Amino acid sequence: MFAEHLNNLFPELKFPLELARRILTHASHPAAIYGHNAGLSFMGRRVISAYLYLLLSSSPNLKPSDDLEAIVAQTLNTYVLGEHIGSKWGLGRVMRWTPTLKTDKAKDANFTLLKGVGLYKVQGDAVSAVMGGIFEQFGGSTAHRVFHTRVLPYILARKNNAGLPEAFHADVHSACNRFGGLQGPLNVDRPPAMATKTMGKDITEKVEITEIPSL
Repeated sequence: MFAEHLNNLFPELKFPLELARRILTHASHPAAIYGHNAGLSFMGRRVISAYLYLLLSSSPNLKPSDDLEAIVAQTLNTYVLGEHIGSKWGLGRVMRWTPTLKTDKAKDANFTLLKGVGLYKVQGDAVSAVMGGIFEQFGGSTAHRVFHTRVLPYILARKNNAGLPEAFHADVHSACNRFGGLQGPLNVDRPPAMATKTMGKDITEKVEITEIPSL
């Protein structure tokens, strides 16, 4: 089930059964005694932070007064990753985790609160674990492509929402285009299909960066 879900998300990548199980098992679940995603999440968090730092530091829109650390923290906030990437990837349907609230209290709790302090946090950790697993199993080049085509374009801030500030949205479009767009190939041995079809033409119109909903 775990490997099947991840393989459906990333058809070009074939996740080993054990790796997929670890990625989608949170430390709060009883089965965590056989392995969980904390280590992969730690690795993935640092991998995607490094990729975002590289993008920002090379951006012509970066100002001397900008706080890189704050921008990265705001963009890659665990709850933002969980709500917008984790939900998009359907991780909540397959993850193994145990809510912190007891069953009797959970029944009386506000549903939005439950999702905010529980599900989104765990999904965010799982997103980082997916990235850590991809980096470990398939290499940095593949993880880099996944980040710029399947993650960053979906966490762009609008108005006062959390996510990447609007000043850097053009950089995200550009990076996504270089990797073939939102559905660009993840296997580095294959040329970007979109770029091949357009024969070198600008493919900005092919990339539809979606607006994230209010938090």
